[in-house]
Amino acid sequence: MRVLAAMSGGVDSAVAAARAVEAGHDVTGVHLALNRMPGTLRTGSRGCCTVEDSNDAWRAAERLGIPFYVWDFSERFKEDVVDDFVAEYAAGRTPNPCLRCNEKIKFAALLEKAMALGFDAVCTGHYANVVVVDGHPQLHRAAEDAKDQSYVLGVLDETQLNHCMFPLGDTPSKAEVRAEAERRGLSVAAKPDSHDICFIPDGDTRGWLAERIELEPGRILDPEGNDLGQHDGALAYTVGQRKGLRIGRPAPDGKPRFVLEIRPKTNEVVVGAREQLAVRTIRGIRTSWAGQPVAEFAGFLTDASSAAAGARSQAIRVEVQVRAHGESLPATAWLETAEDDETPSGQETTADAGATRMEFVMVLDEPLKGVAPGQSAVVYDGTRVLGQSTIDTARATAALGSIA
Repeated sequence: MRVLAAMSGGVDSAVAAARAVEAGHDVTGVHLALNRMPGTLRTGSRGCCTVEDSNDAWRAAERLGIPFYVWDFSERFKEDVVDDFVAEYAAGRTPNPCLRCNEKIKFAALLEKAMALGFDAVCTGHYANVVVVDGHPQLHRAAEDAKDQSYVLGVLDETQLNHCMFPLGDTPSKAEVRAEAERRGLSVAAKPDSHDICFIPDGDTRGWLAERIELEPGRILDPEGNDLGQHDGALAYTVGQRKGLRIGRPAPDGKPRFVLEIRPKTNEVVVGAREQLAVRTIRGIRTSWAGQPVAEFAGFLTDASSAAAGARSQAIRVEVQVRAHGESLPATAWLETAEDDETPSGQETTADAGATRMEFVMVLDEPLKGVAPGQSAVVYDGTRVLGQSTIDTARATAALGSIA
C-alpha cells in the first residue's frame, strides 16, 4: 500500500512512519509548512511548525530511507485555522485550533492531495485506533489513556477514516515510543513534546489576540448585573478563566471569581463563583459523525430536513468529553430540531434568526465546570468515538450555570 507519512519533526510521527515502513508499505514522508507567522520560523521557537522541526523530519526520513518532501499549506492553514481562531474569539467563542487543523488541513487538504497523487492512506503519529466493523471504519481511543488523541480526531468522517493510519494507537506508553526511536537511531528520540498553539509560539494567547482583534474596555458584572469594574476587552477572556480579571474588590464570600459568560454585543464579561460554572445540559450544532451514525439516529437524520422544530430522535446513553485531555462524563443524548428565533445574552448567533436547525442535546449525569461556547463536545460509546458537536453560542449562555 502506498502511504504518505505526515512527519511533524517530532518523535511520534517519526516512529509512526518507521512502523509503516516495517509493515511493508511503500512510504513517502512529507512535512507540512503551515505557518509563516513571525517568531515561528526561527530555530528554538516553541510549537510544532518551525524550521528546526522541518529539519528534524528530514533527518528522520533520511534515516528510514524514504523519499521526503515539504509541502507548503501555509495559505490554507491561515484561512482555515488561524483566521478561524481569530473569528471565533471575536464572536465570543473558544475554538480548538488543533481540532480545526485536523479537520481542514491534515485530513482534508493533505489527504485530498495524497489521494490525487495515488496514495492509499495518510499515516500520522496520533494516538488513536481505527477499527473496521462490517466494512465500516470506527474511530476508537488509544490504548494509553494519558496520550489518547481521539478527541481532536472526532471531526473525521467515514471517508477520511477509511484512509487514515495510526500506527501508535496500541502503544502502551510514550516511553516505549521514545525507546523505539532510540533503537532505530532517530535523532528525535528525546525531543520534548510540543504543547503550545503552534502559531502562538510564546504561549501568550491574550497578547496575540490583542494584536488582531480591536479590544475595547467594558464592564465586568456579577450574575445579578452589579458593576464590579472594567476589563480591557471582553474578547480576550474565555469561560472558566480566573486570572487577569483585576477586580478591585473581593467577592462577598471572599472566594475567587471566574468568567461565567462573555457578551460580545454589549462588550460585557460576567463573573461569579466557581460553582456557577457547572452545567448539566449541552446543546451542540454543526454535528458530524466519526463513521456511520448510530442506528438510533440514522432514520431521524434522513427525515430531519422536513421535521418541525421540536422533533426529537430516540435518546441514547453516551459519554461526553469537552477538552482534549479532560474527563468524559456519562450522559443521555438525542438529536432535536430547533428554531433560531433570538440571540440570547448578547451572544453572536451562529445561524440566521428563524432558521430551523439540528441540535445535538447532551444531558450530563453530573455537572461539569468550565464549558465554553465554541468548544467541541466529542461523544463516545465506550472507546468508540461516535462524533462531535460544536457547543452552541446562541444557546450556551441562555442561563448562567446551564447550557440549555
